[in-house]
Amino acid sequence: MHKVEDAPVTVPQTVFGFDFGIKRIGVAMGNTMIGQASPLAVIKSIDNQSRFAEIKALIDKWGPTRFIVGLPLHPDGAEHEMTARCRRFANQLHGRFDIPVELVDERYSSAVLSQKRGEVIDDRAAAVILQQYFDQLPY
Repeated sequence: MHKVEDAPVTVPQTVFGFDFGIKRIGVAMGNTMIGQASPLAVIKSIDNQSRFAEIKALIDKWGPTRFIVGLPLHPDGAEHEMTARCRRFANQLHGRFDIPVELVDERYSSAVLSQKRGEVIDDRAAAVILQQYFDQLPY
């Protein structure tokens, strides 16, 4: 018979979710203990150096151990131009920060959000993507 103190201890991990876009990148944060994602930031930098500098500042502040990147696909699952860009972004994240990256199907994630004209929802879309990841974890 196992005692409670014999049970393996699972350390909560901070996880970042990304909704990649050409003009903006939405960032969300959550942890594996609570399993709930929250919007964190919208990165509006236009060049890679500035984008990754802002991401680095968030990493330094929050210390994530895993990245989740939304992978856009056509409704039938076919890939398109943004799919390749998101894969490249995910590879760059892993290469620059040496943090594991997982891709999550982001089809319909923006449809979950009601968007008012001109409202930036990228951080909330990132939270939906990250929540999809948390929802499939075996707790």
